[in-house]
Amino acid sequence: MKLRFQKDALVNGINIVLKAVPSKTTMSILECILIDASGSEIKLTGNDMELGIETTVAGEILEHGKIALDAKLFSEITRRVSSESSAVVSIESDERFNTTIRCENSVFNIQGRDGEEFAYLPYIERDKYICLSQFTLKEVIQQTIFSISPNDSNKMMSGELFEVNENQLQVVSLDGHRISIRKVRLKDHYDDIKVIVPGKTLGEVSKILNGDNEKEVLIYFSANHILFEFDSTIVVSRLIEGEYFRISQMLSSDYETKVSVNKKEFLDCIERATILIRENDKKPLIINITDNSMQLKLNSSFGSMNADLLIHKNGKDIMIGFNPKFLIDALRAIDDEEINLYMMNPKSPCFIKDDEENYIYLILPVNFNAASV
Repeated sequence: MKLRFQKDALVNGINIVLKAVPSKTTMSILECILIDASGSEIKLTGNDMELGIETTVAGEILEHGKIALDAKLFSEITRRVSSESSAVVSIESDERFNTTIRCENSVFNIQGRDGEEFAYLPYIERDKYICLSQFTLKEVIQQTIFSISPNDSNKMMSGELFEVNENQLQVVSLDGHRISIRKVRLKDHYDDIKVIVPGKTLGEVSKILNGDNEKEVLIYFSANHILFEFDSTIVVSRLIEGEYFRISQMLSSDYETKVSVNKKEFLDCIERATILIRENDKKPLIINITDNSMQLKLNSSFGSMNADLLIHKNGKDIMIGFNPKFLIDALRAIDDEEINLYMMNPKSPCFIKDDEENYIYLILPVNFNAASV
């Protein structure tokens, strides 16, 4: 095999597939990146058997072939081989998989492996799918992914529900303390779909997407896998098996207090309060709502903060406590200038949502000692 690339194209391709290379595995071949130049294009692939990424890289095929190279080594060499992004990198391997990587006056000789040993991505039927812009998909993932559970003790909570109903996509995540829901209107009508996508997959897809509103993503669904296709890249992932939580039963339209507040002012206030909190410090933000006024209080071992905001209130006065991080995550994901909060009592969930319910954020309150406030 003999190939020639521009350095920046090769490095970009490696960085994309590197996201699917496992850091630890019992199958050493999976620690490699597959270079497949057996056809008319040069394809790079990374695969950890749960998540697989394949991308096509622009380059010149002088001799066809296929080889697997240690991902970490390959990445480091190509990144450092020259400071010029337009420098030409050539990769040559013989029948024993001895591989030479050349660029300018640098020559590296490394041992490759037979590309036929590499685990190929599973074949996905392309009959069940949806289409949306890269911008929309990237935005929806970023506006919900913070609510997935960081550990795998409950598999369902480590993924997100993708539910398609006619021309609407609903994406849901939850971690036991909060729920994030985003709804997107699709251009066409599609078959009903309900799958749970691993959070890790969505996080990596979000990083690769360029967020272009003019470019589209095709998402294909099978019984056990999901496939994202965009630009010159394919991302294939296993789905999480099982029945997702009954979200509709957790949502309520009842409220005793409705508050309208400027989102930026509210967010700035909470972020200022968190200056007094160190990591793992579970100090609640106490919100006291009275007529046209919202008072925010936070006490910690470092000090205290008080702030007042002008609001528009309908309903009863209420004093309620929250984990400030959960409020910050939700508010950062909302683009609206003014937001509405709906509350029933200090022990019931708070809902942040727009009138059309294109977004819904449910946050459970935390207990606090009212006497110490």
